[in-house]
Amino acid sequence: MSQNPPDLRPDLARAHVPRDARPGQPTIGMVSLGCPKALVDSERILTRLRAEGYAISPDYDGAEAVIVNTCGFLDSAKAESLDAIGEALRENGRVIVTGCLGAEPDYITGTHPKVLAVTGPHQYEQVLDAVHTAVPPAPDPFIDLLPGSSVSLTPRHYSYLKISEGCNHKCKFCIIPDMRGRLASRPAFAVMREAEKLVEAGVQELLVISQDTSAYGVDIRHAEDRGHRAHITDLARDLGALGAWVRLHYVYPYPHVRQLIPIMADPSNGLLPYLDIPFQHAHPDVLRRMARPAAAAKTLDEIAAWRAICPDITLRSTFIVGYPGETEAEFQTLLDWLDEAKLDRVGCFKYENVEGARSNALPDHLPEEVKEERFARFMEKAQAISAARLEAKLGQQIEVIIDAVDAEGATCRTKADAPEIDGNLFIDAGFEALEPGQIVTVEVDEASEYDLWGRLI
Repeated sequence: MSQNPPDLRPDLARAHVPRDARPGQPTIGMVSLGCPKALVDSERILTRLRAEGYAISPDYDGAEAVIVNTCGFLDSAKAESLDAIGEALRENGRVIVTGCLGAEPDYITGTHPKVLAVTGPHQYEQVLDAVHTAVPPAPDPFIDLLPGSSVSLTPRHYSYLKISEGCNHKCKFCIIPDMRGRLASRPAFAVMREAEKLVEAGVQELLVISQDTSAYGVDIRHAEDRGHRAHITDLARDLGALGAWVRLHYVYPYPHVRQLIPIMADPSNGLLPYLDIPFQHAHPDVLRRMARPAAAAKTLDEIAAWRAICPDITLRSTFIVGYPGETEAEFQTLLDWLDEAKLDRVGCFKYENVEGARSNALPDHLPEEVKEERFARFMEKAQAISAARLEAKLGQQIEVIIDAVDAEGATCRTKADAPEIDGNLFIDAGFEALEPGQIVTVEVDEASEYDLWGRLI
């Protein structure tokens, strides 16, 4: 059983690739990097390929070609993507590149000229065309052309549910709108239809994702179609009625977010009391230099109001330290703000330039050693807050969802924990009959900085 956090980057998703080839079936491999939004893109690509008669290989040796779905959010993520492409070329030799870094094809081919093709983010048809050229389809008409279920790269009991693409914000440190475009919301009835199918297939937890979840439906004027309105409040209420846990990610603290809190406080609704909000900083001058809303004091009032309505609400966020021009006083304001906000879950990035970002041109970039020192101080503060909030759960009886069971025990998550990025709850006695996907009640009897331990009741 592994304890969290495995690392401090809150944007990584892991792919669980199934093995399902028949003899002679054309086979494709997939390496999926980056955030859960990219993971959903990978699932859609593989679902389309499987419907055309391709099998999916979980390793290089079994694949006739490999798709690498890349991340291009940070320069470090770009380097990781180039490394993954290089590894796939060494191990397999036939590589198709897609994803966010695919928006810069010359950057990729300049390092790896032998890739077969490069396509940009969510360019599904171009990816399929590249696969058809590299590995022609050979479907068995008696097997492969039957309608099949979607390919899932997550465990069977939870699934990501993407509700929109793109973003209308112009944060100076971010190039996501340049790569993925402006906000483009899915119709609410289409989101609900997908969610209903997932729950019918046994999914116990829906993780709602987008670039800006609280802006959902703005671009389509909150259109209502087939009984469902494209507004995050309506969508959250509708999803919460399906009988699964529903968790909201990437929520900006717009005023209408407060309408979600009473829904979270209603025990009859499946909308979890959990908000993932990327605050990024707390000092108003730093936020202005980021081109983000700069009302950190009002945010504290809003957090207090949320907790008054829903005392069990869990707040997770991400922050950037070492942003250009950040003074020691501004950084101290961030630490002081954390002391007041007492967020439950916190991730942190050290600022780094990204090609094409407007923040690159800002004056007063900080030395790496200053960024590293502030990162360490920030995480020390966040860890102490997390430890105190988890210690307060000792003796409580709570529901957990089981993610894995091995010889040592059961690895679970509470309603306060999203997969991969938050903590775990471990059961190390009486776990033998438990199975992934079960929801059980435990009493918390031990706590650490990030994780809990409990016993079945």
